[in-house]
Amino acid sequence: MVLLEREAAAGAGEVLVEVAGCGVCHTDLGFYFDGVPTRHPLPLTLGHEVSGVVVACGEGAEAWQGKEVVVPAVIPCGECAACRAGRGSICPQQIFPGNDVHGGFASHLVVPATGLCPVPDLKDPRVNPGSLALHELSVIADAVSTPFQAIHRSGLCEGDLAVFVGIGGVGGFGVQIAKALGAHVVAIDVDQGKLDKFAALNQEGNGADLTLNPKEMDFRGLKKAYRGFGKERDVPTWRRFLFETSGTPAGQSTAFGLMEHGSYLSVVGYTPKKVELRLSNLMALDAKAEGNWGCLPELYPPVLDMVLQRKVALQPFIETRPLDSINETFQAVKEHTVLRRVILVPGLGS
Repeated sequence: MVLLEREAAAGAGEVLVEVAGCGVCHTDLGFYFDGVPTRHPLPLTLGHEVSGVVVACGEGAEAWQGKEVVVPAVIPCGECAACRAGRGSICPQQIFPGNDVHGGFASHLVVPATGLCPVPDLKDPRVNPGSLALHELSVIADAVSTPFQAIHRSGLCEGDLAVFVGIGGVGGFGVQIAKALGAHVVAIDVDQGKLDKFAALNQEGNGADLTLNPKEMDFRGLKKAYRGFGKERDVPTWRRFLFETSGTPAGQSTAFGLMEHGSYLSVVGYTPKKVELRLSNLMALDAKAEGNWGCLPELYPPVLDMVLQRKVALQPFIETRPLDSINETFQAVKEHTVLRRVILVPGLGS
């Protein structure tokens, strides 16, 4: 059973957020089922994809009172040497809800006010033409913002080629972000249902141009299809960007193996398992591989705007369940019987 934090007081520079919704991420499952260590000792409330309303403020954070917010999954301190150098993602004092402090699978949580993303008036149809609810925005914190930062860091531009290896959750939202930026998009996954969904979504302008299933071809065939797609669209190898978003050894090996001269690989997915690679490929191809940890809070507003303006669709990829279903939900997500990103909502159906 996952511990639910009791309502607590906000200290100086902190806010108390009444949780509207908290998304279930595979990172949570890693903590819960696989023994991945949390930085805060157990017992600990998990959950880091949070949206809600600020209901109490500590000293210095009073301006946030009553505001609807998305809570960043990674909250840098904003003051250390790393933060001053623009490297907040590696801030040694960063706060990761559900890892460093109690998280969002609760009615309330206390977090630093630093970096909170204010949500505009969702009742205004000009701001929110898709009528998204506050709890639905919770998945911005990680599932949408993490691929946004990875794409932002890569320098992907209109006319470039973006490849996503693994399109469940993070990778699927990455497909949409890259497409919105005008890139040619390739989606690779072993789940044909997901591939079909993104192929169909492409007719609406934010899906994948090409879908490939490694179960239906060997690696040589996969590489040939990907390279042929790039050649047909006259995209040179140095304008091809690979995003490993599966978090599996097979996916990581595939993404690394698809690199070409001058291409770029972003490692977004996580697995504790080891992968054997020929690292010299980076040298021989004059290519680049880079990791991505979360998303800086200053990038959240443009992510939120993309979602509210329906450049990135949430509703076809999320489902809502009561918070008190958390144990069954965790098990279902672990067993891959859930097809959408689950958002747990306190008080729903109770």
